[in-house]
Amino acid sequence: MAHFVTRMIQTTRDEENQQLMTVWPDIIHDVTKAIENFNIPDVAKWMEKVLQYNVPEGEKIRGLRLIYAYKLLAPNDQLTEENIRLARILAWCVELTQAYFFMIDHIEDRTFFRRGQLCWHEYNDLNLAAIDDTFMLYSSIFYLIQKHFKEKDCYVNLIETFQDITMKSAIGQSLDLLCTNFGKKPNLDMFTMNQYTSIVKYKTSYCSFILPIIAAMQLAGIKDQEMFKEAKTILLEIGCLFQVQDDYLGSYGDFEICGKNNNDVQEGKCTWFIVVALQRVTPEQRKILEECYGDSDLEKIEHVKQLFNDLNLLDTYFTYEEEIYNLIKVHIKQMSSGLPHSLFLTILWKLYHRMS
Repeated sequence: MAHFVTRMIQTTRDEENQQLMTVWPDIIHDVTKAIENFNIPDVAKWMEKVLQYNVPEGEKIRGLRLIYAYKLLAPNDQLTEENIRLARILAWCVELTQAYFFMIDHIEDRTFFRRGQLCWHEYNDLNLAAIDDTFMLYSSIFYLIQKHFKEKDCYVNLIETFQDITMKSAIGQSLDLLCTNFGKKPNLDMFTMNQYTSIVKYKTSYCSFILPIIAAMQLAGIKDQEMFKEAKTILLEIGCLFQVQDDYLGSYGDFEICGKNNNDVQEGKCTWFIVVALQRVTPEQRKILEECYGDSDLEKIEHVKQLFNDLNLLDTYFTYEEEIYNLIKVHIKQMSSGLPHSLFLTILWKLYHRMS
C-alpha cells in the first residue's frame, strides 16, 4: 500500500489561481500556433477570441482541484518547477473540457447569461454557429495533452481518461435532455430519484470531480487500481451533493452571488426539488405540476414555487444537505486504500453551505 506524506500546501487558492493564469498565455499560443501551421490565420485569431471569452473567467475550481491533488499526491522529488507547470497545463485541459460542455449546454438550454456575461452563442448573435467553436475547443484539449505529455508514462492513461469522461458526460447530457423532453413539456413520470441520480453521476460528477483528481493521480504516477476505485466512489458522492446544491441555487440562488438564472422551473429541469416534490404531492398537487412545470408563464412558475413552499422543500433541502455532508465525511474517514483523507475532506469542506 502506498504511503503519502502529509504536507502543507503553501500556496493559497488566490495565489495558485494567479500562478495558473501565468500559464494561460502559453495555452493560447500552443492552440493558435497549431492552427496557424495550417496557414489559416483568420481561424487562429478567432480561436484566440473563443478561448479568452469562454475559458479563463470564473473560479477555475476544477483546475485548481487537480493542482492541489497533484501537489499532495506526487513524491517530493517529483515536485519540480517543470512538473508543477505540467500539472497547470493539465488543469487547463480540465477547464477546457468544462468550458466545452458549458458552451454546448447553454446552446441546448437556450441560456442567455452565465457568470454575469452573455453566453458565447448569444455573443454577437452567433447562435448555432457557436457549435463549431465547441468542436475546436474540444480538439484543443487533446492537442495540448499530445504536445506536453506524449513522452510521459501517463500519456495513454490521460488520453483514455479524458475520452472516457467526455463520453460519460455526454451521456449525462443526453439523459438530461431526454428528461426535459428537448424543451417541450416534460414527462414527469421520468422524474424519479434513480433517473436524477444517473443524470448527476454522468453529467456532473465525472467531469467536475472525478476528472481532475484521477488525472492528478495519473500524473503523480499512482498505479494502484484500488486507490482509483475508492477515489471514484467518494467523488461520485461529493458530485451528487454538489448538484443538489446547484439545484437549490438554480431555483433560490441570488444571481448577484451565484451568477445563475433561476430558470430550472420554466425549463422543466429534472432537479432534486421536483423529484422530491413528486414523491410527496397529492393527486391534486400533481395536476398543478403537470399543468405548470416547464412553462415560462410567470403565473405558472409562481404556482410551482408556491407548491414547493407548501411541501416545505426548503427545510427538507437544508436538512438533506447537512445529512449528506456528514455522511460523506464519515465515508472519507473510512477510506482504507492509502489515499490521504485530507484531499477529499478539503474538497468536501469547500462545498459546505456553498452559495455560488
